[in-house]
Amino acid sequence: MTYLVGIDIGGTFTDCAIVDRAGKLLTTKVPSTPPDFSRGMMDALDAGAQALGIGLDRFCRDIAFLSHGTTVGTNTIIQKRGAKVGLITTKGHEDAIHIMRGSRGFGGRDIRKVVHFPETAKPQPIVPKRLIRGISERVDCFGEVVVKLNEDEALAAIRDLVEQGVEAIAICFLWSFRNPAHELALKKMVERLAPSVFVTCSYDIAPKWGEYERVTATALNAYLGPVMSGYLRRLDTSLKDLGYRHGLQITQCGGGTVPVERAGEAPLLTLDSGPVSGVTASMFLGAAMGEKNVITTDMGGTSFDVSIIYEGKPAYSFVSNTDQYDYFLPKVDLQAIGAGGGSLVRVKPETRTMTVGPDSAGAYPGPVCYGRSGTVPTVTDAQLVLGYLDPDNFAGGRMKLDKDAAFKAIESISTSIGLKPFECAAGICRIVELQMADVIRKVTVEKGYDPREFVLFAFGGAGPAHAGVFARELGVKKIIVPQRKAASTWCAFGAAAADVLHIFEHSEIMPTPVPAKRVNDALDDLEKKALALMKSEGIAPKRQRFEFSLDVRHRGQINEVEVPLAANRVGASYEPGLRKNFVERYEKLYGRGSALAGAQLEIVVARLRARALTPRPKLVASKKATRAVPPSAKRKARSIYWPDLGKFRPTPVFDGEKLAIGNKIKGPAIVETADTTVVVHPSRTLRLDALGNFEITFGK
Repeated sequence: MTYLVGIDIGGTFTDCAIVDRAGKLLTTKVPSTPPDFSRGMMDALDAGAQALGIGLDRFCRDIAFLSHGTTVGTNTIIQKRGAKVGLITTKGHEDAIHIMRGSRGFGGRDIRKVVHFPETAKPQPIVPKRLIRGISERVDCFGEVVVKLNEDEALAAIRDLVEQGVEAIAICFLWSFRNPAHELALKKMVERLAPSVFVTCSYDIAPKWGEYERVTATALNAYLGPVMSGYLRRLDTSLKDLGYRHGLQITQCGGGTVPVERAGEAPLLTLDSGPVSGVTASMFLGAAMGEKNVITTDMGGTSFDVSIIYEGKPAYSFVSNTDQYDYFLPKVDLQAIGAGGGSLVRVKPETRTMTVGPDSAGAYPGPVCYGRSGTVPTVTDAQLVLGYLDPDNFAGGRMKLDKDAAFKAIESISTSIGLKPFECAAGICRIVELQMADVIRKVTVEKGYDPREFVLFAFGGAGPAHAGVFARELGVKKIIVPQRKAASTWCAFGAAAADVLHIFEHSEIMPTPVPAKRVNDALDDLEKKALALMKSEGIAPKRQRFEFSLDVRHRGQINEVEVPLAANRVGASYEPGLRKNFVERYEKLYGRGSALAGAQLEIVVARLRARALTPRPKLVASKKATRAVPPSAKRKARSIYWPDLGKFRPTPVFDGEKLAIGNKIKGPAIVETADTTVVVHPSRTLRLDALGNFEITFGK
């Protein structure tokens, strides 16, 4: 083993994180290459090889573990460039995907969109009605075949869809998760009649009740299938040609990785996997620091992504939403808003107020200061006007920023609302920082967690510039900007630090009291599936780790709570302990006293997270520390406007990559690395800890 490598592809940049045998971390950044993102990944690997001083083929031969996070699936949905999909379902239920739910995919996120029908519309259909076929078959809720699969209708439906030119076929029958025989038989027919057509079954991608969410997951998987499988196949072939022999891993939204073959079959798993890798990295670093409760915040050019780690485990969700479509998928719970460095600033003339985001200037034209014909000011332009950014040394000197253009764009807004330009710039930053604080409250306070019990990790290219404000709003203990320069490539590091992860679920309503044997039979079935899959992937038993849980709810309610199991099976008298754990979690979510004492419970899902441990990066704590700041770390001071002080002030600037372990910097100050800027506001103190992280604390 020589190198652990993680690569994360974003819309603007492709990041590469390389960890060598000694635990040293090296990061590189190259432009992404749409529409063929695989070229950008190979460019990132080549940049890494050059930084190591070796050839690309030698580098690939020396890689022990290579994990890749990609936004290809997400971009495919956003840009509406997926495959032409046909859907085969149970006759009489062809319209479920078009009926949707009553909220049309807005459910609770924006109450105005839920209740004001004239202002909203359903999304563009994943599968148009002309490409949906219903066939005769029926399985009941107990898994018994009520109506046999009509093979003549099935063959006719397949031939008809193929003649219509579909590139993928989604198969979703009623209650198929209790008995998948009909789906599997139909899949074999498709593979025999149309071997070039991508085919996916609901049993394989979303084996749970909830017809609409299950059919949506299946259709989305088919929509992504041809695009992602082709992309992954090209990438895998290129790596093998260069000598990489250990199997490419793809990051997934559940918090780990899956082999490239599985990602090709189930590309839906890759949605949001990039930001989730940042949570994985934070969980790894938090464990090394002894911090079990972490709020993760990732701010890039377009969005701000938030999640939490509680007692060393990430928070999970089981229903996701993409383009207004709800679908089943167990994943790390992320909340995102359109708040990034490129978020556009506009004025409402009737109220003389500003709005920031959610739309973004993107990479092109980008902020006004990029000089790419952008005319609408952004958060980055506001940072430049305040003095936070160095126009001559942005992105490690790779870009020059036009401060005069940014000032004029901000001035055009400030004049219309009666503010000075620098006051307007400060207001822009304040608005976006309060928006960030608000979304963090949604994943903490609104879910029963106290932010004051957490540390906050700030990463992404833009996050460390704003964390000092929104973290103070929340009252967190301290801020961590992880691994200095690596903060902007933190998701790539998370890909390198991730374990292989497969999630298995068994859905069955079991009202209490439930015999332990019935629960254990379900857990046995999940474990058998996991063992068989891991054996087929060549994963040795000593690398395998199993985590079991049960989803429980009050009978008659729909709000389910995941309850982890302390052991791999339940004992004969397991129910009192299960009820106690359920009540604790339920009341944490919904308030003290909300659980119904003595009410009958239902176990509705048994779940197994099967992990395969992979080589881990080493974070070695330094034994040496000094208060003396190296002279080489001091840069030329510049005048910066500090809203807390209400004035411009000559402010010290430091090269963050040259600071020494133990150095303390009192605010106000600016600490710069090649790819991010850390703003140390007045009454904050920055310290470089023993693991090489920037730690920001509050108070003079």
